[in-house]
Amino acid sequence: MENVTVFSDFIQQYTSLEIPIDVAFNNQILHVFKPLFLKKNQYLVKEQDVCRYFCFVESGILQHNILVNDEEITSYLALKQTVTSSLSSFLCEKPSRKSIKALVDTKLWVVDLINFKELLQNNSTFRHFYYTTIEKQICLIDEYRIDLLTLTPEERYRKLLQTEPKLLQEVPLHYLASFLGISSRHMSRIRKNIL
Repeated sequence: MENVTVFSDFIQQYTSLEIPIDVAFNNQILHVFKPLFLKKNQYLVKEQDVCRYFCFVESGILQHNILVNDEEITSYLALKQTVTSSLSSFLCEKPSRKSIKALVDTKLWVVDLINFKELLQNNSTFRHFYYTTIEKQICLIDEYRIDLLTLTPEERYRKLLQTEPKLLQEVPLHYLASFLGISSRHMSRIRKNIL
């Protein structure tokens, strides 16, 4: 079996503070999640396909994107040691409204819907882990949406510098600009003014 240390540590980080770790439950989680490797530009799901997996990103970056007037817009970036999916597509088994692709070679731990539902129903460790991580993600997305509406492009860039400085080294500029709701040209000007 693949080395699951990073994933196991991530689960424990979200559970051990509030509920005791049940080793059998933890082992069950690690048993049903399987490794999946995506090469750069390979898709986890394409728009209009059904997303088959809920996943933990061990390494790499997944870009969530949508096509608007034939232009690819980045709606979210799933970084290492986060969980992600095209969630409504995955849970409801319906076509995804977005694509998710690897921006670099990416290692994932994935679970299909049958095993996911089984874990949610019968594994208290996973249930706690899932709801805690989803709550955290919802808060981050909410914060991001408010920033898009209330901060200037320069303020959004400065905030990114403070909160996620690694993104600037790991993610190509045009993806970051799209994620921040800024044109690539404007983003270049902002970077020059700040540096």
